[in-house]
Amino acid sequence: MVRKAVFLDRDGVINKVILDNGKPFSPRKFDEFELIIGVENTLSIFKEMRFLNILVTNQPDIARGFMKIEELNKMHRLIKEKLPVDDIMVCMHDDSDNCQCRKPKPGMILDAARKWHIDLHRSFIIGDTWKDMEAGRSSGCKTILINTAYNKGVDCDHRINDLKEAIEIINGGNR
Repeated sequence: MVRKAVFLDRDGVINKVILDNGKPFSPRKFDEFELIIGVENTLSIFKEMRFLNILVTNQPDIARGFMKIEELNKMHRLIKEKLPVDDIMVCMHDDSDNCQCRKPKPGMILDAARKWHIDLHRSFIIGDTWKDMEAGRSSGCKTILINTAYNKGVDCDHRINDLKEAIEIINGGNR
């Protein structure tokens, strides 16, 4: 059976980012990790629409030594407990590693597509950076960007103000 998915970036989509001088950063400690209000309901609606919910997240702070794997695991346990996600794909590499999984490369999306038998042309990616949009575009997904002060010039198929607005776009592309 071929499936369709909503690929979701984690930081800035599922949970709040930490802003420092207008630049977004991932939480590095579990006590900094805060899910965005309303995410659970929106992801439940995606499931009702028969989409898989798959997180695709770059977490280079592991490779850089700024975050411990235990903290990341606690964050992802909380996500799995609170949100209807089917999978969490993580790239823990830094840019210099030149891996295929680190967004903007599409490796995590392509791996998930093979694992879950996903039709990428019927799928979407929702993110808050150009890296998310490029990974989605190069894998064949439709791209949805959550509008922020730090991504004004980013090219995408759709721009939304919050995750809930994606429901109408995805439902419209679901016919």
